[in-house]
Amino acid sequence: MAANKPFLRVVGASLIGTTIEWYDFFLYTSAAALVFNKLFFPTADPLTGTLLAFLTYAIGFLARPIGGLLFGHFGDKIGRKQLLVVSLLLMGGSTFAMGLLPTYAAIGVAAPILLTTLRLVQGFALGGEWGGAVLIVSEHGDDKRRGFWASWPQCGAPGGNLLATAVLAILAAVQTDEAFLSYGWRIPFLLSGVLVVIGLWIRLTVSESPVFLAAQAKAETRTHAPVVEVFRDSWRRVLITIGARMAENVSYYVITAFILVYVTTGLGLTKGVGLNAVLIGSAVHFVSIPLWGALSDRIGRRPVYLLGAVGMAVWGFVFFAMLNTRSPGVIILAATIGLVLHGAMYGPQAAFFSEQFPTRVRYTGMSVGSQLSSIAAGAVAPLIAVALFKAYGSTIPVSLYVVAMCLITTIAVLAARETKGISLGDRQTEAEIPAARTPVETATESAR
Repeated sequence: MAANKPFLRVVGASLIGTTIEWYDFFLYTSAAALVFNKLFFPTADPLTGTLLAFLTYAIGFLARPIGGLLFGHFGDKIGRKQLLVVSLLLMGGSTFAMGLLPTYAAIGVAAPILLTTLRLVQGFALGGEWGGAVLIVSEHGDDKRRGFWASWPQCGAPGGNLLATAVLAILAAVQTDEAFLSYGWRIPFLLSGVLVVIGLWIRLTVSESPVFLAAQAKAETRTHAPVVEVFRDSWRRVLITIGARMAENVSYYVITAFILVYVTTGLGLTKGVGLNAVLIGSAVHFVSIPLWGALSDRIGRRPVYLLGAVGMAVWGFVFFAMLNTRSPGVIILAATIGLVLHGAMYGPQAAFFSEQFPTRVRYTGMSVGSQLSSIAAGAVAPLIAVALFKAYGSTIPVSLYVVAMCLITTIAVLAARETKGISLGDRQTEAEIPAARTPVETATESAR
């Protein structure tokens, strides 16, 4: 089915909006690895300062399930679109304010406290952003190509990372280290204000999800809040969502955040080497995500997702071996291949997760499950990676950590049923979700 212009506008609005929000979020990640340890957590030991900077990074993840819960609650009650506007304003406002913060040298301990507070607002906003962005596309599109179309909001993650890393790389190239540390780091944070205005204008032009509107029109009076229904009727699906995100989350932050620490502190190379690797890798990642999503429409969500998890378990060792060559070209290749493998999990993820839950609790179920996993996975991934490297002076424990997360994800995906092609409409309760096909049935259909 060819996509019509209103639908393409929905896809574009979701992609641009998520790109802006992930730009804000990843900008903090990169700054934590490069400058926040010096500006907000000055210490004689660079790795200790980095750990403290990443601790505030991790605190932002603690607010994400709260954001997912509240945004999911109201998103399942009043609609997806309005909550997406609110999340964009919160994220952009907190990021812009970071660019105005005084440092530790100016106001002492109040500086990291203010930074942490704004990070909590970032996490709260992002916790509600993801579920709404992918749902408004999933619920507008057709069943047969949901994997492809729903993967486009996922491109906002590498798109935002690409944008944040590009801005930082340009500033690092045209400024001295002293100038960047003095004022240059503020520029990309202040640019967020301009991006938010653009994103807000685009998001206000899209229509509400037709699946949600249809469900709202026929829904009976609720006796429980959406979160109560989710944990009462869909708790197995929440656990599958949490487990499926573990390897995807951890591997992504090891490849894009810990690499900046390891390249500069562990290998003694310039920060530009790591930034360029993430920059080029993110560009390829952006292109690969819709391709993996389209493949999941043909062969199923589970096979593609499992390919990414198993491939990442192997790449967890190859990645650091390539970094240790100290060759900029090889380091770029290591990050790029790692992000392509990550895309095999991230591409089909939006469709796969949205197909797990009934309409009346879909926003809540997706958001709570995915954001709870972000605490156990993404929040602590850079902290654990830096701590393991500091304790053992080797990257092998970091690789084993990635392998352990890949094992959890593999088990979770194997426990899920294949959902490729099922309808999202006319499903109010868990009991109305049709029986999903087995892998054999899926393969048989694809071969026809």
